[in-house]
Amino acid sequence: MGYSDIPRTAVITGAGSGLGRAMALTLAREGFRVGAADIDLESARETVEIVRRAGSTGEAVSCDVRSHDAVHALADHFFDEWGEVGIVANNAGVADVGHVGDIPMHCWQRTIETSLWGVIYGCHAFLPRMKASGAGHIINTASAAGFMNMPEMAPYNIVKAGVISLSETLRVELTPFGVGVTVLCPSFIATNLDRTATVTDPWQGELVTALFQNAKVTPGQVAEATLKAVKRNRLYVVPQFTPRWGWRLKRLNPGAFTAGFAAAYNAPFGKRVAMFFARRGMI
Repeated sequence: MGYSDIPRTAVITGAGSGLGRAMALTLAREGFRVGAADIDLESARETVEIVRRAGSTGEAVSCDVRSHDAVHALADHFFDEWGEVGIVANNAGVADVGHVGDIPMHCWQRTIETSLWGVIYGCHAFLPRMKASGAGHIINTASAAGFMNMPEMAPYNIVKAGVISLSETLRVELTPFGVGVTVLCPSFIATNLDRTATVTDPWQGELVTALFQNAKVTPGQVAEATLKAVKRNRLYVVPQFTPRWGWRLKRLNPGAFTAGFAAAYNAPFGKRVAMFFARRGMI
């Protein structure tokens, strides 16, 4: 089965803003009906209005992806309404910044429940019926953080590594059923993730803001790259230069890569250098 066989229906979590909204618009332009799911129902409705202006149709649904029952209800609703779901984008996520030992445990729990369990629930709820139909595609939003492992981002790094691992596993499991898998691994893009992130000291907040506000790649560009990957049934989307080459270097020599990263981070002017690159959109 290929892209042409995918039913033109898509459900996207975290669709109320940022990358989720951009994916909704990109798929709408391709003729997909869009189920826009978000914990903020009003923002999901705004996305559906954008979808309608693009010439397609959609429905906004409130969904907290931290809840197994809520995600299963989301799947039941759209399968009942549409009869089939062609694309599921498990995109909802949050982030927490700080050193291990400083980040409060409730922040760890929030990140893991939203950004990892939310993806697991989405796959668990939608996949059995997609497999039975013999066509479809799963899009999981991970991050370059899942393989770059930037310091002071442990909860985020861990959940995104988990999403990459889950996606690689699914790629093997789903091949016989005609269901494709794509995992997104961007670095920093212009979303509202910085506004919902928690930090443990002011400098982290300044860096996070600089990273997102000066990002060169837009959510729309990542969404377009994702659609191309779905059409070609490609597993990975790593749209930016720095993480793409970082990933390659790490695969060549993981020990040297981590040692070099540690040396740069702990250098006397390490934080100044990080801010220099962040303000120029080079990370």
